[in-house]
Amino acid sequence: MTEYVLASEASAHTRSHAIKLHGPDGFEGMRRAGRLAAEVLDALVPHVVPGVTTGELDDMVREHMLRGGGIPATLGYRGFTHSCCISLNHVVCHGIPGDRALKDGDIANIDVTVIVDGWHGDTSRMFLVGDVGIKSKRLVDVTYECLMLGIEQAKPGNTMGDVAHAIQSYAEKHRYGVVRDFCGHGLGQLFHDAPEVVHAGRPGTGPELKPGMFFTIEPMINIGKPGVKMLDDGWTAVTRDRTLSAQFEHSIGITEDGCEIFTKSLKGLDRPPY
Repeated sequence: MTEYVLASEASAHTRSHAIKLHGPDGFEGMRRAGRLAAEVLDALVPHVVPGVTTGELDDMVREHMLRGGGIPATLGYRGFTHSCCISLNHVVCHGIPGDRALKDGDIANIDVTVIVDGWHGDTSRMFLVGDVGIKSKRLVDVTYECLMLGIEQAKPGNTMGDVAHAIQSYAEKHRYGVVRDFCGHGLGQLFHDAPEVVHAGRPGTGPELKPGMFFTIEPMINIGKPGVKMLDDGWTAVTRDRTLSAQFEHSIGITEDGCEIFTKSLKGLDRPPY
């Protein structure tokens, strides 16, 4: 049975099986963090072009976070040494920035998490590099639509299974695979908290959604089968069949009558083309 606890009565920086329910102060904290996270991705739009390296983009992410009064949550997290994850083409998630230069036709997921006054804003978007093929564009479009269909189900009285089913059924209608090895997560003053947010499941199953819950929805959708494998670096996950993968992510909070998206772009740059 799912356990819920008022965030004010729980340890803010300790993960437990109980799902924290946040009040108005938490919503305000998440709005500040989510706004900066969205602004960071907005700022990258003119720079995600052929020839730029993923390491250069990582430097831009860090500089923008610091200028905005935040710090990168991933820098030093479990030994990770960069300010964001950049996952290209068949990389599903947790791609490590480095010397790789973007090429015409690449698709890139850039995943950022910023800490502002102790609150975490976690979001990712897909970027189309130069002239991108029709199949790649369609995957990116469907993945964004999966995210938003999941968010539509994020309201009081529904369950995590309702969110998952909306994502899975839409992706599989297009004959795409939904990654099961990674999921969304609760967050707030903790980077990764309860509950786990799966992206494939049955309606009416899993934890009930209640006002005050904060979590990410971040479907990873593959053109091919859903299987992934880890590279030797211990971070990078790639599609097992080497087909393309895409992902979008928002941080949200459940309200009395729906949900609030904390990481929405104020410039309308939530999906390509930008």
